[in-house]
Amino acid sequence: MKTTPLGRSGPEISVQGLGCMGMSEFYGQTEEARGVRVIHRALALGLNFFDTADMYGSGANESLVGRALADRRDQAVIATKFAIVRGEGGSFQGLSGDPAYVKRACEASLQRLGVDHIDLYYQHRVDPRTPIEDTVGAMAELVKEGKVRSLGLSEAAPETIRRAHAVHPISALQTEYSLWSRDPEAELLDLCAELGITFVAYSPLGRGFLSGAIRTIDDLDPTDYRRYTPRFQGDNFARNLELVDRVAELAQARGCTPAQLALAWTHARHPHVVPIPGTTKVHRLEENLAAADIALTQAELDALDAILPPDAAAGTRYPASGMAIVNG
Repeated sequence: MKTTPLGRSGPEISVQGLGCMGMSEFYGQTEEARGVRVIHRALALGLNFFDTADMYGSGANESLVGRALADRRDQAVIATKFAIVRGEGGSFQGLSGDPAYVKRACEASLQRLGVDHIDLYYQHRVDPRTPIEDTVGAMAELVKEGKVRSLGLSEAAPETIRRAHAVHPISALQTEYSLWSRDPEAELLDLCAELGITFVAYSPLGRGFLSGAIRTIDDLDPTDYRRYTPRFQGDNFARNLELVDRVAELAQARGCTPAQLALAWTHARHPHVVPIPGTTKVHRLEENLAAADIALTQAELDALDAILPPDAAAGTRYPASGMAIVNG
């Protein structure tokens, strides 16, 4: 698999990473052994960039990733995140970018991952109560201590990124980006190119919707959180399914799957964009990784842009509570 530098001076990472969140929570029933198999197969295929967070499964996902990579640490670039605080029973307690909290969260992540350093440490969401300079200052101290190698932000606004980058170089920005979530094209992609920041695209398959495999809401597990997100509900679902069916027609003509076409589109946007689709199935992992070798023609890119221009998707990315913590 091809690689690309993480930021201006970070390690080489595979041009497609693996989002590990769904191995522990949010998308229905989980089984750790399946997640471990996917991670091991990813390594065998040349993928080395693994994404987790302390809030996924209230720490369980970091533990899973750590166990899967325990005897293969030198093969992996591990990214994790802090800032979304969870309490008893997984309840959401808000955000924290407080410097003292940053250091406690890092120590806990190191313990769960079973590593002596984190390759890429993100602030998961920006805490509006704490100046970004203070949060990144604390993160920078972790770099000096050798506990963290590179710093990142997630869902941060352009001005926030510039202020953070002035304190310590930001190596990665993680934000939702796909055919049906194109907001980063307004400013963020150009800003990342200017500052030498790798843009990590999460949910590049629209939480699975762009694969074409989800035909009705009943295709989702009863505990799947997507049932409560606007793009998967009512008229929005029907409208978005029409768009996905048009993408599927293009995929059929190209001789690939809709998921591969959507990922190939993401790869084509800019060399510094690294998508991190998640899966709990080895065959889906293999399908997704094959997309990195699909070179779309300009005519195909134009056709996809015509089907899903910015703002074409019906519904917001998250419910109101989720949108409220996006730094805009």
